[in-house]
Amino acid sequence: MQLDKLFKEGKQALESLEYFDKTGKLPVGKKRIDITLDRKIIKKLKERSEKTGRPISRIIEEKLKSL
Repeated sequence: MQLDKLFKEGKQALESLEYFDKTGKLPVGKKRIDITLDRKIIKKLKERSEKTGRPISRIIEEKLKSL
């Protein structure tokens, strides 16, 4: 398992260096995107955001990272 994690991190580092080589910029930071979600999901996200005090984007990002 740790070997898989090491390969994944190494691959991400190489992809970052390749991007820098092509563009002269490091791929860091965040980027705004538009997505379409079911109204019920949006309502649940807003409720969770109010309950936890975290922005909706952070809730979504954390869930996606855990996949």
